[in-house]
Amino acid sequence: MVDFLAELAGTGTALELGIGTGRIALPLSQRGVRVQGIELSPDMVAELRRKPGAEAIKVTIGDFTTERVDGLFKLAYVLRNTITNLTSQDEQVGCFQNVAAHLEPAGCFLIEVFVPELRRLPPGESIHAFAATPTHFGFDEYDPANQMLVSHHYWLTEGNIETFSAPFRYVWPSELDLMARLAGMRLRERWGSWDRQPFTNESRSHISVWEKR
Repeated sequence: MVDFLAELAGTGTALELGIGTGRIALPLSQRGVRVQGIELSPDMVAELRRKPGAEAIKVTIGDFTTERVDGLFKLAYVLRNTITNLTSQDEQVGCFQNVAAHLEPAGCFLIEVFVPELRRLPPGESIHAFAATPTHFGFDEYDPANQMLVSHHYWLTEGNIETFSAPFRYVWPSELDLMARLAGMRLRERWGSWDRQPFTNESRSHISVWEKR
């Protein structure tokens, strides 16, 4: 992942949307890429600040659909399905527009996101289980009419059951391409994995890169 991002950033600056605790930003910075971030959670940024090398990364607290930072960037990226945390189409479109305003000409926007699992649902069903172990059970509950899903988790820890549920707006690759076009970007490449395996009908996620015109 870091190799892929470093190649796109080159000698330019990168902007991570939802930078979190710096899991990717820190090793990318250590590769010589100048990284900035936008993050909604002050607690996650506090965790980032405890890590070696964090002083090289500037982070702005805010919503990455609307928050503006200084400068233009060669690369902006949002990873690990975070685009689906934006639970309306307007918010997702706003993200593309905000990114476009931050990119230099020919700069790139990268998203890593899952492909909706609707093909795996039995007819008339809305539940898709994605994890089933002695200590963790997880399933997605789909709402196709509203293009939403709720991801449910149940963990068994020392005899206690912990639960967590979160809503997401799933988005198809073609819809992302249209959002990019509306923001003045065009698809540059799409892969089924970070090592550039082809994106196919069987791919369960994709890494897509759009370029600012």
